[in-house]
Amino acid sequence: MLNCSVFDGTDIFHNPIGKGRFVALRKDLSVLVVDDMTVSRQILLQLLEHMGVQNVRSAAGGVDAMLSLERWPADIVVCDMNMPDMTGLQLLQHLRGDATHQRVGFVMTSGEDDSDMIQEAWHEGMDQFLPKPFEMDSLITCLEGVAGRM
Repeated sequence: MLNCSVFDGTDIFHNPIGKGRFVALRKDLSVLVVDDMTVSRQILLQLLEHMGVQNVRSAAGGVDAMLSLERWPADIVVCDMNMPDMTGLQLLQHLRGDATHQRVGFVMTSGEDDSDMIQEAWHEGMDQFLPKPFEMDSLITCLEGVAGRM
């Protein structure tokens, strides 16, 4: 099973420097959750809320996500790999090809072990991969890995 990897050691949610710093980062962090499955979206939204991330939006697919990002820029996109209107890989390619959104952090999620698509997503600039089902600790690790580079 693939695990979420962290690219640097920055730990924004458990920073030993002091509570004020990581609480502020959680409040300032904006996340867009993209998944065509309502239940999956709701679970992610609840986990992010439980973590203290206050600026969260959701989209039911890739096209909806692109429209949402035009109105409401996000720091991180957490996106399902397989959706009917546009795959997570296609959304990633669109974002990386757009000067306005190419630096948005991108976490891909999937319940399928499609290693070819995952490898292509790494090649296209995916920041983290989060296999489903996942625990909150794995989600935190992925977000830390992305937010730490911002």
